[in-house]
Amino acid sequence: MTKQVSLDRRIQSLFPVALASLLVLGTTRLFLDTLKSNQSFVFQLYGRPRGQGERPAVLVSPEDRIDESCNVFEGKWVWDNESYAPHYTEESCPYLVKQVTCQKNGRPDSYYKNWRWQPNDCNLPRFDPLKLLQILRGKRLMFVGDSVQRGQFESMVCMVQSILPQGKKSLQRVPPRKIFTIKEFDASIEYYWAPFIVESISDHATKHTVLKRLVKLDSIAKHGKHWEGVDILVFESYVWWMHKPTINATYGSPNDVQEYNVTTAYKLALQTWAEWLESSINPERQKVFFMSMSPTHLWSWEWRPGSDENCYNESYPIQGSYWGTGSNTKIMDIIDDTLQDLKVKVTFLNITQLSEYRKDAHTSVYGERKGKLLTKEQRSDPKNFADCIHWCLPGVPDTWNEILYAHLLKSHQNFL
Repeated sequence: MTKQVSLDRRIQSLFPVALASLLVLGTTRLFLDTLKSNQSFVFQLYGRPRGQGERPAVLVSPEDRIDESCNVFEGKWVWDNESYAPHYTEESCPYLVKQVTCQKNGRPDSYYKNWRWQPNDCNLPRFDPLKLLQILRGKRLMFVGDSVQRGQFESMVCMVQSILPQGKKSLQRVPPRKIFTIKEFDASIEYYWAPFIVESISDHATKHTVLKRLVKLDSIAKHGKHWEGVDILVFESYVWWMHKPTINATYGSPNDVQEYNVTTAYKLALQTWAEWLESSINPERQKVFFMSMSPTHLWSWEWRPGSDENCYNESYPIQGSYWGTGSNTKIMDIIDDTLQDLKVKVTFLNITQLSEYRKDAHTSVYGERKGKLLTKEQRSDPKNFADCIHWCLPGVPDTWNEILYAHLLKSHQNFL
């Protein structure tokens, strides 16, 4: 009799695990249809805001976790139009800005959507939007940076929004922020415009120009008050620094404007950011990530010697070893040194090398300039008008978010 009771208890203890697995893996048509409804079984069980009953467990299996020994940033792009499909389409995600909807804007090919990043020694976990939303329950995820970082924010919103019913999600523009609210999970995915991380005269979300740059290297408080208490912060800052080798900035006295070498200015700015982190971040409940530089592909002679073009009309990734001159290794060293000296843990997501190969995935002439789509005349002059900085969506930033997702899974603790 005692053995039978013990066995019954074991079976009962395994029941929550089995139930959670079934909920995550269920992919029947009925499940998908009911997921869109407010009466969805998934939302009745999982979508309960804080304060309304028990908080369900998030089951992260060993297969979900990347091994400590695996470097997910080293690998290759694999063509895969069978097992790997984009997480969303331009048509299915209403939150994309025109700047990134390349096919809708006239790009004739879609090859750039079907390249999958394959690390050398492991596999990235398959992105599961429901599992991510469970991790984000009651939390705020904020992307901080420039328009490249805004692309990563839009990518993440599009990767999760399709499983949310109408009326249970919303996007607000509260400059310098965009806030995607997920009501059923009491969560938000946000974007904060801060192209230099520290304060500058370019901090207005829409009225700014890279041609007139003045950075306040020791000022961050105006930005920092918006970051306080955010559960997951993802920082990025690079391309706005690189317009010229020098930059006008203040340090110490707000009226003493001097011309700084960009690398010197960047180092001072990151020191200011690091000081803010150490005085403001609670490492027990907040996670901080820093994205490495997003590469540009402005000069085709770097990957095709003898040519004099750019990323326009490129349809395939670069094969073999490649590092473009647009990615400043001194800046990489400054980031590395700053993070090593920090008393607060910051996870560095080094997406530069994997993105270097993707000369094919920029918006090129199929994006916007000054808020307007390129005219037919401008498109016919790609040498002057192709955008080889920003990325088409769906596209490369989705992979960045798959890697971010993998790290969130890795650090998540199961509580059953």
